[in-house]
Amino acid sequence: MTVLEQGQIQIHTENIFPIIKKAVYSGHEVFLRELVSNGVDAISKRRMAAMAGDCSEGEEGTIAIRIDREAKTLTISDNGIGMTADEVKRYINQVAFSSAEDFLEKYKSESDAIIGHFGLGFYSSFMVASRVELVSLSARPGAEAVRWSCDGSPNFSLEGAERSEPGTDVILHLMEEELEYIEPSRIRTLITTYCDFLPVAVQLEGETVNKREAPWRKSPRELGDDDYIALYRYLYPFQGDPLLWVHLNTDYPYNLQGILYFPRITGRADWEKGEIRLYCNQVFVSDSIKEVVPRYLLPLRGVIDSPDIPLNVSRSALQTDRRVRSIGNFVAKKVGDRLKELHRDEPARYAEIWDSLAPFIKIGAMEDDKFADQVADLILFGTTAAAAAETPAEGEDTVAPDPIATDGRTYTTLAGYRGRLPADNATRILYCTDEAGQAGALALWKGQGAEVLLADTLIDSQFIPWLEARHGDLRFQRVDAELDASLHEPESELADADGVDSGEKLRGLFKAALANDKVTIQVQSLKGEGSPAALILLPEQMRRLNDMGALMEQRLPGLPDHHVLLVNRRHPLVEGLLKLSSGAVITGGGSSPSLQLAESLSRHVYEMARLAVGGLEPNQLAGFQQRSADLMGQLMQRGL
Repeated sequence: MTVLEQGQIQIHTENIFPIIKKAVYSGHEVFLRELVSNGVDAISKRRMAAMAGDCSEGEEGTIAIRIDREAKTLTISDNGIGMTADEVKRYINQVAFSSAEDFLEKYKSESDAIIGHFGLGFYSSFMVASRVELVSLSARPGAEAVRWSCDGSPNFSLEGAERSEPGTDVILHLMEEELEYIEPSRIRTLITTYCDFLPVAVQLEGETVNKREAPWRKSPRELGDDDYIALYRYLYPFQGDPLLWVHLNTDYPYNLQGILYFPRITGRADWEKGEIRLYCNQVFVSDSIKEVVPRYLLPLRGVIDSPDIPLNVSRSALQTDRRVRSIGNFVAKKVGDRLKELHRDEPARYAEIWDSLAPFIKIGAMEDDKFADQVADLILFGTTAAAAAETPAEGEDTVAPDPIATDGRTYTTLAGYRGRLPADNATRILYCTDEAGQAGALALWKGQGAEVLLADTLIDSQFIPWLEARHGDLRFQRVDAELDASLHEPESELADADGVDSGEKLRGLFKAALANDKVTIQVQSLKGEGSPAALILLPEQMRRLNDMGALMEQRLPGLPDHHVLLVNRRHPLVEGLLKLSSGAVITGGGSSPSLQLAESLSRHVYEMARLAVGGLEPNQLAGFQQRSADLMGQLMQRGL
């Protein structure tokens, strides 16, 4: 064999291989991704050169991977354009044996010069191999095959070789600690992970492993619903079908394709890492792309493929710059456009899946002003109003019906709600966060024909104040914050012989029974036959401060110490309390049994009102149960 060159680099004692092994790549397995990518690039270059008449066209491009257990070698072969001896020197030696400092300085800012070239990716092979051989024959006329060999030290050899067809073999002599890579199952997994959607067949021992076809590279006109769903099921098996999808496709001012899916979120979504997969020219790069898409879209799933997203030298991390922010804005806008389209064309479908869309839209609106403007008319709330009488036909160029009913709930937009407000209360937005806990107050408002928004998700505790800040002309009021005059029965006060009216008597009775200055006691006659004996009211600003404190302390908000007990004078139980306390006869210098019973009943009414709003802590329930049993015993004794 003719030896073309042998040598030792004398310029610097340190070469890049230790840097490759220790600093550049975070995981050894990516060597296969890099070598296969180089082979695909070589096949593409041969195709272009053949079209220009510079070389032979050859057979269909293929990457072949072979395992030799006895020799402990792994060979990655391509039938691409190949290299001459001069090209091997230029692409391999000049970079590989420059100083480590120069290498890192050069490539930390020139990621585009690395990805997709026969450059850094080749050197990742030294993470797993003690010696690497490269046998290559250029497809250009008259070329001769060459063999390059190196053990990762500054020593290399370059000599003539035998190869009948153009292309390149990269032969890895694996280290003892890296012999997992001669296991076919391990290599098959890596091909599926990193190379599944490459347009070139990747074969392992003669069998094509990868799918080859990347649906996101096609035009949306070429894909049907079944195609989109099939890709989702393949990428995310056993996760059910997606709610909807967004097809991304642009070539200016950057090149980007992709398909994003809204999943059916059944548990806690990952708002920090996400499950969107990043590809670079159909090569899998990462599933952590928080630098690319806005945080509120991270729980989406799917694929983003772009050669223009700047990566570091190992493709393992993204470099944040203006271009990346621009791509994030583009993705957010396309998502907003798709939501608008669904809301306009399929309002019933939009309402049906709203609960799964709501976290993305609400968090996005709060974090991104541009996105907030885009989705302002798409935000739905449950409502106590009846559904709209008619629904326009699918695709009809009309506004969506409002309210719109689904199987479980009726929904409205804030604009739709405002359009139905009476003129005398056109800026007050009534809302309920817990239909069970606020059932009494909710029933009172509904009984008087008021429409109430149902804002009962965890996000709404932050979203309602954000909405109020955005709409300075509106006042958001929870149903249990206060009751206006429309819910009170007007009646004249009757005073007793001492000039004390019934309201004052009831206030005094409850004040004595509770002995708690933090509880403000109000007495009103409430409308409606089903109005409760008493309600806990929480002034809006006081409750919000309490909720904010709970959020900062990472606990669930409880009943604030300062709150209002509204006693319903019209309720039969309260009327009985008034009679019982009025008829009490004090003997022996103490309170009468009737007054003691009236105070016990008053405390019971208060605790029942607290229980209705979840205001009794677990450690208070035992005492409540004991007092309730004692009170029932007293009532039975009086009745016997």
